[in-house]
Amino acid sequence: MRSTLRKTVLTLTALAAGFGIATAAPASAQAAPTKSCVTGDKLVPSCGVLWGAAAGGFTGKPRDAEHRAWEKTSGRDATIFHTYHKGDEKFPTDAEIAMARDKAHPRVLLLNWRVEYGSTWAAVAAGKQDKRIDAFAARLKSKFTEKFFLVLNHEPEDDVRTDAKSGMTAKDFAKSFRHVIQRLRAQGVGNAVSVVAYMGSEKWMAQSWWKDLYPGNDVVDWIGLDSYVSSEKNYYHAGVFKDLLDRKAKGGTGFYDWATTNHAAKPIMVAEWGAYHRLGKVVSKVAQFDSVLPELAKRPAIKAIVYFDTKKDLFGDRDISIDSTPASLASFRKLAANPLFNVTVR
Repeated sequence: MRSTLRKTVLTLTALAAGFGIATAAPASAQAAPTKSCVTGDKLVPSCGVLWGAAAGGFTGKPRDAEHRAWEKTSGRDATIFHTYHKGDEKFPTDAEIAMARDKAHPRVLLLNWRVEYGSTWAAVAAGKQDKRIDAFAARLKSKFTEKFFLVLNHEPEDDVRTDAKSGMTAKDFAKSFRHVIQRLRAQGVGNAVSVVAYMGSEKWMAQSWWKDLYPGNDVVDWIGLDSYVSSEKNYYHAGVFKDLLDRKAKGGTGFYDWATTNHAAKPIMVAEWGAYHRLGKVVSKVAQFDSVLPELAKRPAIKAIVYFDTKKDLFGDRDISIDSTPASLASFRKLAANPLFNVTVR
């Protein structure tokens, strides 16, 4: 991370392959899908929603250990295991590979990579980091052939510079993303499922360059969103799950509507989400967690949600954990237990 509900609720039992919406029913009446939900070629579930986590953020503790602990706390295995890498780091690490190959707890890796680290997007697009890309491709082919999600430079909006000489314009990002994915494919990498992950903030969506960030349908498999809400009323981005999906520039289109209108064939991943309050405050997150299922029922393009859990954010002033209050944890465990998230990885 870097920086009410509508009255009509559609039943979650009818969420199935594709993006169709079915008949209405109260959220309390949600039940298990009538058929087995499995992932397909691009890890899109045939029904249901993939459930994941990035746990232990900003703690410095091993991510695999934090992920397992979070699974116990939340009451459900988190199918997506989200980790972060930059530059020449060698990954997936042995620990990450072990997590993906844990037969008792099958997981899919969501690997977040800042390829341009130490240089610029323009340099990557020009082939100046090809050695870095090729080393990653070689590691995958020799050590890890399972399908996985690959995010390149998540939340690029925060890094955009409008000076053409900076090498970090929105168009530079799009070209960089394209180059990396195309080179990986040319190197024989066929198990990487690409994700472009936006911040989806109204501040950035109002910029004239925001539209230039999209790399192209041919190199993007999933559209991702990293977005959060405050459980404190009258605090920055106070709201519920609906609000983190619908942020928009004044007079513009909300993120979910933008994605489904402009890229209707692409599944959406909420690659980071969470509810926060300031440290020192004791504020229930029940309203935020209870709002998730009704919104997913109305938004069938969302095929994965990944919670970002940390007691302190990057700036040390926000608690995004699921257990900041007993009631919050109870609400989250109820959410996690829903059969909507019963998806088998293939």
